[in-house]
Amino acid sequence: VQVVESGGGLVQPGGSLRLSCVASGFTFSSGVMRWYRQAPGKERELVTFMSSTGGSIWYADSVKGRFTISRDNANNTVYLQMNSLKPEDTAVYYCNVVWRLRPYWGQGTQVTVSS
Repeated sequence: VQVVESGGGLVQPGGSLRLSCVASGFTFSSGVMRWYRQAPGKERELVTFMSSTGGSIWYADSVKGRFTISRDNANNTVYLQMNSLKPEDTAVYYCNVVWRLRPYWGQGTQVTVSS
């Protein structure tokens, strides 16, 4: 299983970014896809997840109404659209899938929100 994130960068407060995660090596359409983030000096936290069919979605309170998760099962890709970004959203963002009881992580992509 491989998980590769992209799309991070430096953005001003109030701006937007779209993260992408391409995953392979498993049946993508059957996997629950998650986005986590880890800010400096803090523990990794779950930001959002989407069920395999997209019928179930959850967001952390801190991002609700600003972030949107979506997936393209035909292209083994999950996205995280981040709008109205705040400095406190600064973190390394990780894509995650648990497959056959094992968690798989990407290398992460840095998101920095600063003026």
